Amino acid sequence: MKDNRIAETIADIESGITDFISGYGIEGVEVSLEKPSDLKFGDMSSNIALRYANEVGKKPYEFAKNLRDHLIAQNLKNIKQIEIVGQGYINISFDAAFHKGLVQEIIKSSGEYGKNNSLSNTRWVIEHTSPNPNKAMHLGHLRNNLVGMSLVNVLSWNGAHVISDAVDNNRGIAITKMMWGFLEYMKKEKNTPTDLTHWISDPQKWYTPEEKGLLPDIFATQCYILGESDFKENKEVENTVRNLVVQWEADNNDVRKLWSHVLSYAYEGMKRTLDRLGNHWDKVWHEHEHYQEGKKYVHDGLKKGIFRRLEDGAVLTDLIKYNLPDTILLKNDGTSLYITQDIALTALKKETYKANKLIWVIGPEQSLAMKQLFAVCEQLGFGQLGEFTHVSYGYVGLKDANGGFKKMSSRAGTVVLIDDVIDSVKSKILARLSIKQDDQSDDDLNKCSEKLALAAVKFSILKSDRNQDLTFDADESIKTTGDSGIYVLYAYVRTQAILRKKQKDDLVPDNIDDGLELDIVKQLMFFPTVVNRAKEDLSTHHIAQYLLELCSAFNSWYSKETVLDGSERESYKLAVTKSVGIVIKNGLSILGIDTVEKI
Repeated sequence: MKDNRIAETIADIESGITDFISGYGIEGVEVSLEKPSDLKFGDMSSNIALRYANEVGKKPYEFAKNLRDHLIAQNLKNIKQIEIVGQGYINISFDAAFHKGLVQEIIKSSGEYGKNNSLSNTRWVIEHTSPNPNKAMHLGHLRNNLVGMSLVNVLSWNGAHVISDAVDNNRGIAITKMMWGFLEYMKKEKNTPTDLTHWISDPQKWYTPEEKGLLPDIFATQCYILGESDFKENKEVENTVRNLVVQWEADNNDVRKLWSHVLSYAYEGMKRTLDRLGNHWDKVWHEHEHYQEGKKYVHDGLKKGIFRRLEDGAVLTDLIKYNLPDTILLKNDGTSLYITQDIALTALKKETYKANKLIWVIGPEQSLAMKQLFAVCEQLGFGQLGEFTHVSYGYVGLKDANGGFKKMSSRAGTVVLIDDVIDSVKSKILARLSIKQDDQSDDDLNKCSEKLALAAVKFSILKSDRNQDLTFDADESIKTTGDSGIYVLYAYVRTQAILRKKQKDDLVPDNIDDGLELDIVKQLMFFPTVVNRAKEDLSTHHIAQYLLELCSAFNSWYSKETVLDGSERESYKLAVTKSVGIVIKNGLSILGIDTVEKI
């Protein structure tokens, strides 16, 4: 939270701890106040004494006791109790005024609660979701997109100026295979020549996706699959497809027209899916616009002695000081590779954005390639290694016969498309809502089920550490109990239903004590900490797991407590309920999930 007395109280504690330890001549003291393993032990806990006791020549418990006495002597505001637990853990409990002030602060801050300025005046670029435009997008692309977009959100919540971009890999042999597949297999009549000139003169003799009854990205996928099959099985087709690449690079006008035509179908389909997910890019880099520029940087590296030319004419890096294997930057025929293009694009990004940090959200199979790219970019003077970060993520698989993980495979036909996943979950939710609701229109039910389906799918992906492989299970994703996005949304809907029943302006009375809702208030206090941790680890699963804990605490409290009981504590309980709703909504917004008011 930004500039408030709750944050000031915590800052005072951290300052008191720092001053005490610094008195022993220790510099750069790092203070961390964590959530206790059990909230009955207090509001905050620190292992600081255990970490520094040996360095100052004291036993942990003795050092912790001295630190506690120092903090007590500071007469810090809102401190109710400081205890030493175990070998030297320090547990701090706040008073009722602190808890009341926290609830007031959450309500006052509303959508701003949890934000901070730790990354203010910094500019970050996150490249994510750069699918090849020759296939419809699948579950792997979904995880890439959700990881990327949630990182954009969490870094923004930490005060950074974040730019999101993507690369359109719109050239090369894969695209010309798709072009061939279109020419050969999307003809309306078999006797129509598979001829580029013929298509240019009479394009109406070829099907459109609508005429085939296909979505545009599925249409493009079929063109690619059929073209690739011909390429593998027919040497004459292979030569034709390779010649299309040559003609494209020679800027042949007819080839470029066909290229633009088939890509338009792929782009239309991708846009539909990404719009559905709420995707946003500030910039899309089209490969055909910069792929040749990388050669210039490689030649510059040759002149400077950074790279070396092999006997066959290829250009090789020298990455020994980075403990990385060297890699070819230019082939012996002078043509570029992926890393050549990536060098050019990185240079463009640095020049365009003037960013402090560049992040690539790319699968783990590219880990070595990314390290090599970063090293080469440092060698060429584009920036320091610390400015470049590869954010990888685990594989998304299917459930096998035994309920275990099964990796998707294009060859095995086990690739699951994003739209199919969402539609499957949506149909399950719609069936459930149709049974429960009889006062809503079909349009309302459809809109609600769409929001719930997206929430279920997104939460199911983001609740796990991004580096873990995961198995998507549609039935698990829509459970109203357990660890699903639907469970979190049900808790949010409950808070709003309670608040609709009784609206009050002044929700926090003066004469409060700590009742059954204390555990919830303590949970609420840690939302800003979790937002910061998600930034540090570049993983928003911390947000998802926090929301599950908060909703569990709220549901447990709700089952034992009557909120609207007419007592003098009713207003405070309503305030706690409103605070829970605010934090759930803020947390879900970081995950890219919209809330609903009722289910």
